[in-house]
Amino acid sequence: MTERLTLPSPAKLNLMLHILGRREDGYHELQTLFQFLDYGDEMTFAVRDDGVIQLHTEFADVPHDSNLIVKAAKKLQEQSGCPLGIDIWIDKILPMGGGIGGGSSNAATTLLGLNHLWQLGWDEDRLAALGLTLGADVPVFVRGHAAFAEGVGEKLTPVEPEEPWYVVLVPQVSVSTAEIFSDPLLTRNSSPIKVRPVPKGNSRNDCLPVVARRYPDVRNALNLLGKLTEAKLTGTGSCVFGGFPNKAEADKVSALLTETLTGFVAKGSNVSMLHRKLQSLL
Repeated sequence: MTERLTLPSPAKLNLMLHILGRREDGYHELQTLFQFLDYGDEMTFAVRDDGVIQLHTEFADVPHDSNLIVKAAKKLQEQSGCPLGIDIWIDKILPMGGGIGGGSSNAATTLLGLNHLWQLGWDEDRLAALGLTLGADVPVFVRGHAAFAEGVGEKLTPVEPEEPWYVVLVPQVSVSTAEIFSDPLLTRNSSPIKVRPVPKGNSRNDCLPVVARRYPDVRNALNLLGKLTEAKLTGTGSCVFGGFPNKAEADKVSALLTETLTGFVAKGSNVSMLHRKLQSLL
């Protein structure tokens, strides 16, 4: 039995995000298009035989037991009845409140990693259902394939968008998703898209006007990248991105902008690097 495992925990982008309305439970009905980046955190897991779940990396302002990583591990342990425990370390590079799915990705990597190490044999459907109880974005990371998402983001249809290179700018602000979704000026009546795949020209993000108005740093990043390509917001932000046909062009634009802004270049991928790594272990 493998006792120790290191796995990637990739970022995602929302290539579009339309908000169709607000449900009675307060959540919003939406349509979005998820794609992964070959860029993310790295997580290391080591099995313990005493049942203890211990995250060794500290997060400012997030108590140990409130961390989504720990919550994911404990839920899987409880629901599977597994007597084993786990030590977890994370090399964290994805920003909090960036709209690129850092916390959700970490939770999904934890579920998949522990399913492998604890030899639980859970299938993707079962892991995704557990993941949904942790957050609406967790299932897409569990499934690991680019997807058109509906509902609160949990109804997933696999899709194959183009896989360009992206420049991602990271404004040094953390955007509160709850704050954006409760803003009275947020568009909540977009018409649903009925076509698969999503037609070109439907790439707007309904959260962008609200985020740009509330966060000058995000507005600045959108304006600067927008001079060089179509600049988009992922999720509720704060990260801003634009696509390029090759790495050389993305690197060139990134070099111009990262003198004053934090950012990175990454390849878009329809199969997450986490799943490619897990596949290589089989």
